[in-house]
Amino acid sequence: MVIADQTGTPLTLNMTDEHEALVQAVRNFAQKEIIPIAEAYDESGEFPLDTVKKMGEMGLMGIEVPEEYGGAGMDTLAYVLTMVEIAKADVSHSTILSVNNSLYCHGLMKFGTEEQKQKYITPIATGEKIGAYSLTEPMSGSDAATMASRAVLNEAGTHYIINGTKSWVTSGPVADHLVLFTMTDPDKGNRGITAFLIDADQPGFVRGKKEPKLGIRASATSEIRFEDYACPVENVLGKVGDGFKIAMTVLDAGRIGIAAQALGVAEAAYAASLDYARTRQAFGGPIGQFQMIQQKIADMKTQLEAARLMVYNAVMAKGRAAQTGGRYTTEASMAKLFASEAAMYITDEAVQIHGGMGYSKEMPVERYYRDARITRIYEGTSEVQRMVIARNELGLR
Repeated sequence: MVIADQTGTPLTLNMTDEHEALVQAVRNFAQKEIIPIAEAYDESGEFPLDTVKKMGEMGLMGIEVPEEYGGAGMDTLAYVLTMVEIAKADVSHSTILSVNNSLYCHGLMKFGTEEQKQKYITPIATGEKIGAYSLTEPMSGSDAATMASRAVLNEAGTHYIINGTKSWVTSGPVADHLVLFTMTDPDKGNRGITAFLIDADQPGFVRGKKEPKLGIRASATSEIRFEDYACPVENVLGKVGDGFKIAMTVLDAGRIGIAAQALGVAEAAYAASLDYARTRQAFGGPIGQFQMIQQKIADMKTQLEAARLMVYNAVMAKGRAAQTGGRYTTEASMAKLFASEAAMYITDEAVQIHGGMGYSKEMPVERYYRDARITRIYEGTSEVQRMVIARNELGLR
């Protein structure tokens, strides 16, 4: 696949035999292991630990992590292709996959020491343990500088004592390790935030209420409270005060993953709509013969393919950034913005095409609709993405 950038320079996205084999393997796994259980886990809200372990055994929990740390040693395109296939089967599973790969492993690979990588990446990449990322607080979401949690260095200089409450922690109820962002110097605002590696089995780590969510119900989300939690200084990720920079860098990668997730659920909704339009009979023929249904199909297909190109553009931008040391924030934000809003449009139209059955839990499109809604919110709302894109284009900081 060849695309040209703004200067007209050809950019190539290389789909190798290895990528093709990965897609087929993941698709087979998703159809055999995930689709049959997705509805039941959505209904119960139970965390799908068995299938998550199996994804780890396949190397899917650390796709871009080098093999020496237990990962698959593949590239961002492989990650995106995997996210699409898993999200087509169940968005909850893809959410767990996304957090482990992009929000947890990516940050440690980029900013962690060798000792931290050995200890905190390998068990996550292999699926033996579950990772999480904790930035948001009850009164601090898009504006991270307002966070109230604190980490204070003890007199001996050996540990940071952490207190505060974090909210909306994906995989929080089951996570073994977390990347935590909290204030070490409130007077410095964003520059006073530091990232820490947290062991969930230590005193002072308290799991709070599990969130009763509209969608992605099998992806467990909860509050986490820190009550005089002692974190050793060697568990600082990166440098003290660099937490906000680390968080935003990690979110660039995470937004590509969410864009791929949105693309996957949109594909599932579109495929279901095509099938229904071909088989549902009304007024003497399939409903697909009516122009209003055809218009919906045409618009859904166009949005779907445009979203796919935006995701691939972000993948290539990330590849270029890896070579030049630059950022790919704008491309990641555009992909996440467009794909998430396309997913909402496509899943909404899927419900409409299915009519009353689209509103029933007997059909999966109602779950697609509920699950797609979160893609416009987490890892930066659509409003935040527009702000990021515009400020980068205007040269504002």
